[in-house]
Amino acid sequence: KRKRVAAAAFKQVLQLEEDLQDDEVPVVAIMTTGGGIRALTAFYVHLLTIQSLDILDCISYLAGLSGTTWTMSHLYEDPYWSCKNLEETLSDVHKQVRKNKFFACFSPERLEYYAKDLWQRQQEGHSISFTDLWGLLIESMLRDGENPHKLTDQQQALAHGQNPLPIYLCLNVKEKRSNHGFREWMEFTPYEIGFQKYGAYIPAEYFGSEFFMGQLMKKIPESRICYLEGIWSSVFSLSLMDVWFLTVSSEDFWEAWTRERVTEIGKLIFCLLMQMEVTCIVLLHSDIIKITSPETPKTTYLKKKQQNYCDLDNFPNQLTGSEDYLYLVDTAFSLDTSYPPLMRPERKVDLIIHLNYSSGSQLLPLSKASDYFLKQGIPFPKNVPRDETEKHVKECYLLGEEEGPESPLVLLFPLVCDTFREYKAPGVKRSPEEMKDGDIDLTSTLGPYNVYTLRYPEEDFEKLTKLTEYNILNNKDMLLKALHAAVGRKRQHKR
Repeated sequence: KRKRVAAAAFKQVLQLEEDLQDDEVPVVAIMTTGGGIRALTAFYVHLLTIQSLDILDCISYLAGLSGTTWTMSHLYEDPYWSCKNLEETLSDVHKQVRKNKFFACFSPERLEYYAKDLWQRQQEGHSISFTDLWGLLIESMLRDGENPHKLTDQQQALAHGQNPLPIYLCLNVKEKRSNHGFREWMEFTPYEIGFQKYGAYIPAEYFGSEFFMGQLMKKIPESRICYLEGIWSSVFSLSLMDVWFLTVSSEDFWEAWTRERVTEIGKLIFCLLMQMEVTCIVLLHSDIIKITSPETPKTTYLKKKQQNYCDLDNFPNQLTGSEDYLYLVDTAFSLDTSYPPLMRPERKVDLIIHLNYSSGSQLLPLSKASDYFLKQGIPFPKNVPRDETEKHVKECYLLGEEEGPESPLVLLFPLVCDTFREYKAPGVKRSPEEMKDGDIDLTSTLGPYNVYTLRYPEEDFEKLTKLTEYNILNNKDMLLKALHAAVGRKRQHKR
């Protein structure tokens, strides 16, 4: 169904004289990286801009991790989101991210809500972890009330091929092993959840239920989407863990904050959290891993072993099949891209639009992905821009044209402030008075767009939205070139 929608969109956008046959329609995917509220906001704007160019219907897949999963899960609550103008949706997001909701998340009313919901979740048979509390915090920060939606509800948004298929990605790791030593990609769609590595998938509504030898043994009610968001973006929850331990262990803090009104609620949630079975791991530096156990506020530091990205199968006696539980974490802990599910051979993706929102290097996520796929023997562009060779990062790169037809084309959009400094719109120069509007600090650790910032003031929000819109519009020709190239390759090498 989506192929028919895409075929019509390609014909219109590229002004093709003839209709595309089924085997001539390229499969185009949008691949995103994480980046917290920065990623949430920029992804909305990128989708809105791509929609304004009439290209959104050419897209078959949206792949996200961490912060961009917040964008995706919100969009797919509306079964016809891509058929509507996204301006209104962006306006709603603006209202949420300009509020300072952090302290409101720990109000007595919210704490009581968390306690009741976590208690109910435990009674249903779910294993409770700090990640569940983080999911509820996301819900509080990004929404005005309880969100009843579930992952399988998103099937309504796909019934007629009216939207791209959303793919959410996380990692399965070992409880007591660095995620660089053992990690497996796990993908979530509204239809199924599972591992490509094992060829093992279950219907999405059964996630969290108990299985034995492939048979469903105990059905547990499907989780609300906020709990999955907690898994997909768990990298952010770990710094909040320290805040939580402060609140439950410091009488002065509780006295100042709650005025003795929620002591029992705090004890109840803490008791629930004490039952967690998963140790939370957060990468602090390139060679240090901090392990924080929910059972004690003590912290242990371990040297991280150097592992390469091909170690997924180096532990034959410790594969997931022998585990009673999955240990799921944010993909940002390892390879900060959502490429892996798009590389499944049966998806036959021809063009990947890489929207980069990660911190630090704007080229590293792609170069790491390229190196990873090369070692795995998976066709992918080898000649990609790298920090060592690119002194000046451009707004857009088209890669893979020299590769064979089995390798997808990649169109990379780094999140950079380049020509936007001097131009407020494509071809429209800034006046001297407007130059300050083009000065955007995207890289500073303590800058307005750092990954842990949960609120954007009006000016910062406007600057980020204008920049991300500009970078797409200023490279419209490159985007159209990539679509033309994808059609040309598809016609020449029908697969």
